[in-house]
Amino acid sequence: MAKNILIIDDSATMRRAISDIIEADDRFHVIGVAANINNGLIMLKGNIGTVDAVLLDINMPKFDSLELLKEIKKQYKTVVVVMSSVSNIEKMKTIYALELGAFDFVTKPETPDELGSEEFNGRLLACLAMATNVNLPEPQQRQSEDNWTRNRPSENKNMSSELFGSKSKLVAIACSTGGPKALHSIIPKLPQNLNAGVVIVQHMPEGFTKSLAERLDGLSNIPVKEAEDGDVIKKGSAYIAKGGMQLRVVKDGKGNHLIRLSKEPPRHGLIPCADIMYESLANTDYDEIICVVLTGMGSDGSAGILQLGKKKNIYVIAQDSKTSVVYGMPKMIKQTGLVDEEVSLEGIADAIIRNVGVSTWM
Repeated sequence: MAKNILIIDDSATMRRAISDIIEADDRFHVIGVAANINNGLIMLKGNIGTVDAVLLDINMPKFDSLELLKEIKKQYKTVVVVMSSVSNIEKMKTIYALELGAFDFVTKPETPDELGSEEFNGRLLACLAMATNVNLPEPQQRQSEDNWTRNRPSENKNMSSELFGSKSKLVAIACSTGGPKALHSIIPKLPQNLNAGVVIVQHMPEGFTKSLAERLDGLSNIPVKEAEDGDVIKKGSAYIAKGGMQLRVVKDGKGNHLIRLSKEPPRHGLIPCADIMYESLANTDYDEIICVVLTGMGSDGSAGILQLGKKKNIYVIAQDSKTSVVYGMPKMIKQTGLVDEEVSLEGIADAIIRNVGVSTWM
């Protein structure tokens, strides 16, 4: 049975174009279109239980889309996908929308040609498919390892902060769909004197990672920034991989660990790609790396962690299925047998702190 999509957008052109794209795919049906908040809520109320997803324009000048999103999530518990342009204002509104519980977002076409392109159509339909859980392929592990040896960290996870301080550690996080909301539940709980730096790969287009970093920075005890090439990774600081760039961690001649960004091609369609980040960590001097795999579709991170575990002491934390928006990436890393803890979203920050410790010298 086709999934019912409700479109709320104040642009008649966008309503028509998006309706045509969705109706051309027999997996979906446009159950209604609304040009404003009131009509959107009326349609939702008149179709309770039959709307599978709402496609919501994040920027309607005469209406507060974020307030509408709150109302939809509160009253109807309906999945919401937001559409956003690449303007700075809309980027930040999109981050707020994800924080409030929007499933994901799709960037709007910037030209009429892009609106009719296969690339945009594919992005829109793929997002709706994930949001409505329709015809989703099982993620495939990209790398099968029958014979590998994992370096194990110390078994004592209740060390004093003094002992923690004698070891060099890094927290490396991978996330995709549902990741921004998950990060909002984790990063603000980390203490200022966290005894490790934090590097994050969140699948997002260029520009949106900067808005995400700025939002998290304003909410958190630790500084959070969009990573820049040459950044020295410091304890108690978090760095989010820049959208549209691949991120690696390298060591310099002075013993520092640096972030390196490159414009190399996407891997498996992903830029940034968590596998690349994890693989780069194999050549660092960290005593232990805490790998955290959060909600997201696919298997990004699993192959990289498999490679990393051959050379470095790793401790792997995966988000559980109940609290994952999409239980793909955590499921795939769990299937490798590398996961040390499967934790609910609410418990991940505590798991990180327990394994990293805090510094007494700050």
